[in-house]
Amino acid sequence: MRIIITSIAFFFAAAAPVFAHAHLDRASPSVGSTVIPAPREVVLWFTNQLEPAFSSIEVRDEKGASVQTGKAVVDRSNRTRMSVSLKALPPGSYKVMWRVLSVDTHRTQGDFSFRVGP
Repeated sequence: MRIIITSIAFFFAAAAPVFAHAHLDRASPSVGSTVIPAPREVVLWFTNQLEPAFSSIEVRDEKGASVQTGKAVVDRSNRTRMSVSLKALPPGSYKVMWRVLSVDTHRTQGDFSFRVGP
């Protein structure tokens, strides 16, 4: 009986990473925050490593115009971290939209807003 319980526990411990999709862990600027001064980049951290070629961030202003200066980059030394540089942001609301493919081959996506100004 002890061998069966140990085997089952080992199976679930070994299988846990297989079921772990990349979900947003935290962000800078923080989800729903108001920031002063305006950020120069958006940085997102995920719960699983990302596939750089299939992961992206878009940042748009209140009118829907893109405000990032290039493509998102997945950090080579920490593949759970992805960032994108921003243009100079005037006060206002901004929407961050992300789409990622994790190393477990599952896609996830989401969005959140932040505000620049008082």
